[in-house]
Amino acid sequence: MDSAANPHKGQPVLHAGAGLDEADAAMIMLHGRGADAADILALSEALERPDIAFLAPQAADHTWYPRPFLAPVSENEPYLTSALERVADILGMLITRDIPPDRMALLGFSQGACLALEFAARHPDRYGAVIALTGGLIGETVDRATYKGSLEGTPVFIGSSDVDPYIPLDRVRESIAVIRDLDGEVTERIYPGMGHGINQDEVGQVSELLDRMAPRRGE
Repeated sequence: MDSAANPHKGQPVLHAGAGLDEADAAMIMLHGRGADAADILALSEALERPDIAFLAPQAADHTWYPRPFLAPVSENEPYLTSALERVADILGMLITRDIPPDRMALLGFSQGACLALEFAARHPDRYGAVIALTGGLIGETVDRATYKGSLEGTPVFIGSSDVDPYIPLDRVRESIAVIRDLDGEVTERIYPGMGHGINQDEVGQVSELLDRMAPRRGE
């Protein structure tokens, strides 16, 4: 594929925390529209897990796909397919470094949260955790027949506002239902009146999931 057909190929991946040869686990972190990898990677500082490798890929032009996530999927191509392939490439690289899916967490915020959920639903496995901070499955409608397989009890956290201007609550709840149908162990948090951002309760939820996936050394 050339760059026009695969726009995210070759974009940088920022890394914080443990080196891949020493890491107990890894987290793939997906930024939101208009942001960059450094923005989402900063969340790793609040998690205080130096034993975990945090990897944040950069989207081309600061967007994983150009149209709103509720647009028809065809209108977000080839960006969406390229974004899903970018996540798959990083996941595959981690497997080659002896970090299996059940010790990988996939986290995203906003557009990145939509991408994280969409990847997990299209490529179900027993992941260490899937974390969607304000996001939902992608497309004009949710076609449950698109998603097959099992998440095998993967812990999934989905947090969102009830009044988010970009992510309708109805789509969040529809996405939760699909993830549960795929055998995800979903924890849902709907925050009344919250703005478009990440709150402290969500940071605590992420920390708990990391502790569950990879207990802190010495504990």
